Amino acid sequence: MARALGLDFGTTNTVLALADGSNTTHSMRFESSAGITDSMRTALSFMKDAQLGAQALKVEAGQAAIRQFIDNPGDARFLQSIKTFAASALFQGTLIFARRHAFEDLMEIFLKRLKTYADGNWPGEVSRLVAGRPVHFAGANPDPELATKRYNEALTRLGFPEIHYVYEPVAAAYYFAQTLKNDATVLVADFGGGTTDYSLIRFERVAGKLKATPLGHSGVGVAGDHFDAKMIDHLVAPEIGKGTYFKSFDKLLEVPSGYFANFSRWNQLSIFKTTREFTDLKSLVRASLDPDKLELFIDLVEHDEGYPLYQAVSATKLALSGAEEAEFDFAPLGKAGRKMVKRADFETWIADDLGRIEGALDDVLEKTSTSASQIDKVFLTGGTSFVPAVRQIFTRRFDQSKIESGGELLSIAHGLALIGESDDVAQWAA
Repeated sequence: MARALGLDFGTTNTVLALADGSNTTHSMRFESSAGITDSMRTALSFMKDAQLGAQALKVEAGQAAIRQFIDNPGDARFLQSIKTFAASALFQGTLIFARRHAFEDLMEIFLKRLKTYADGNWPGEVSRLVAGRPVHFAGANPDPELATKRYNEALTRLGFPEIHYVYEPVAAAYYFAQTLKNDATVLVADFGGGTTDYSLIRFERVAGKLKATPLGHSGVGVAGDHFDAKMIDHLVAPEIGKGTYFKSFDKLLEVPSGYFANFSRWNQLSIFKTTREFTDLKSLVRASLDPDKLELFIDLVEHDEGYPLYQAVSATKLALSGAEEAEFDFAPLGKAGRKMVKRADFETWIADDLGRIEGALDDVLEKTSTSASQIDKVFLTGGTSFVPAVRQIFTRRFDQSKIESGGELLSIAHGLALIGESDDVAQWAA
């Protein structure tokens, strides 16, 4: 029986790991209509099902949610990257088939679906849950206390008796430290979907037991989703009305840029669809000088094209990690949806984001009075670490021999489970 469960509730993917004892862990496996996997896309879909009754909804999570959404266009309500709303006081919930769901409701529903998918693999008893949290949550004005309150509410509903929170890069560092042969000062950079987090820790072996001294943490609410937004802003937004004008009495006014900022956040389109802002946007079509573009904008939102857009952007971003030029192909945009993208242009678009990511690195080094030469290992984890411009931030400062990567999806959850199994879990708590 496992006594500790590690939960990496990620912006893009969620992983659960069980501590097996003797410093070993294994990933929870989930079986849904989409197959068997040890990680789940952090997504939900809701659909009315007459067989379940008038008020009941068929709810799916992860890859099964994506399949339900794709197989039932127009009938399924699809939500993704739920974590991005955790620390936002502005997010008070969203309507799903006329019923309001708060953040903690969505988190609870998602995790209960994972429990169902795990079936007999879900542990009968868990004495301790260790959940990861970013150093800085995503959003313009994130409220970490609000996020923790919401996490607690959702996790308590699932019946966990003891809940601890550990910074995600600390968990990744703990996982990485299991492979260390010598004492070392380790810098971990964790690149998630919504945040970039750093943790600097000194690891030492004392009487055969791993001892760690946290030196400092830093982070910024910028990561892969922001890179996606910049790509959408430059490749898609001009085709759906960005920079166009509308008539207001005898004046020509530019269509507010805020509409396109909402569109650029592909993971928030399903929320934008239910807002007053979207209603206001639709009212501008008659007064627009380019109504066809705004109508296309509205059509993309109403037909829930957020996930296809994510797929197109991800494919292009991945291709640019290995080539100087790649094609962007987003069919719902028509002919304008096929364009060649140069890596140099992409790096220009994300230059400000790269500066903030590097600024957070400077912050942790300055706060701890640590020079690059004093760091023995640099562990990069998360998909955004493969972006060449991001990797260059570290290759410019550290010897290549010090830089390692791996466990992009698993390191945090397994590190959390290992911490949960230790006798000094309080030392690691955020």
